[in-house]
Amino acid sequence: MTNYKISKTMEKAFLKEDLAAYEGRIGGQRQERQFNMIDLFCGAGGMTLGFTSGNRFKSVWANDFNKYCAETYNANFGEHCLHGDIVGILEDPQTVIPSADVVIGGPPCQGFSLLNRNRGDDPRNELWRPYMEVVEKSGAKVFVIENVPQILDTFEHGEIVGAAEKLGFKVVSGKVCAADYGVPQTRTRAIIIGSKLGDPSLLFPPRKTHYNLNGNSLQGSLDFSGNGEYLSQPQKWKTVRDAIADLPSPQGVEIRNIHPPLNLHFTRTPTEKSLKRYKAIPKEGMNRFDLQKRAPEITPKCWINKKSGGTDLFGRLWWDKPAVTIRTEFFKPEKGRYLHPEQHRPITHREAARFQSFPDSFIFKGTKVEIAKQIGNAVPPLLAARIADIVYVLLNHAKE
Repeated sequence: MTNYKISKTMEKAFLKEDLAAYEGRIGGQRQERQFNMIDLFCGAGGMTLGFTSGNRFKSVWANDFNKYCAETYNANFGEHCLHGDIVGILEDPQTVIPSADVVIGGPPCQGFSLLNRNRGDDPRNELWRPYMEVVEKSGAKVFVIENVPQILDTFEHGEIVGAAEKLGFKVVSGKVCAADYGVPQTRTRAIIIGSKLGDPSLLFPPRKTHYNLNGNSLQGSLDFSGNGEYLSQPQKWKTVRDAIADLPSPQGVEIRNIHPPLNLHFTRTPTEKSLKRYKAIPKEGMNRFDLQKRAPEITPKCWINKKSGGTDLFGRLWWDKPAVTIRTEFFKPEKGRYLHPEQHRPITHREAARFQSFPDSFIFKGTKVEIAKQIGNAVPPLLAARIADIVYVLLNHAKE
């Protein structure tokens, strides 16, 4: 037992030191090594964007069932995203899965979502199985699954962990908040990391780089080096103001063939009643309950009859707080807190993409609705980059 404790302590110290050195928080420059990765259920490629930042990882194969997602992915990362059903692709004897160091991805999560809590038999819950098949066929030593937090309390989560452990992986699971890593959005996600190279629980969750100024998370956001000194000082959470205050009022109602960021900075044509509703709740932070108090005559009856819950519905964002979770219908205020802090309109595609931490240079392909789905379903790249730090250290440490 004593030897085991020493061994775990030493492993933790080495990995923590390696991560700290990589992040530039203690001593010297590190030689970059590039590892191959596969992204499954890749969507627009937010997770790939986070992993490939800094030239640490190279995407060699990807897949998504949605053709517009595949087009977006290929436009940004090269023509290697295969469009189609992963189950059918794996059943095709002509399919060759390239070797990779890590497999990442987010098997569709709608069956686990709070919006679908009674759909435990959703077939999309089982798509982690072909994901793990690709992990095995690629020879990957590390995998990362991203999903909704609700997955951690399901039977399927236990099955995923059990299947991974049978393949020789040590597994860690937990929740992370995107705002803690520089994303101007309080999006909470579940992360599952499996590793054959070391215990990922020694590095997870990743060190917080940002903290809630109005909360009590500053102390928890600080890491210590081996000698008890602070390694770095986190910054304040990024806010709506940080993300979109520089954008002018949107023009037009369609995607425009102009340079970003204004190409996706368009608005909708609201009905007269919708515009009256926007104007009836002019202050940031207001929501459907304020609308009912101030203008009951134009408040939908279904909202009047629903006395509790849904405080974000028809809500205005706050300038000096992060955005709420961006979903696929962010352009509909009745779906959530998606009204601009002061302008009488829902947020634009560009604003939503910035709340997800996509750079303006990122190329989106498809219709307005399809691009909105890609934005809302994406893993925020800045969050993915911090998960990539852990994976890089595990792979790099094993190489050394």
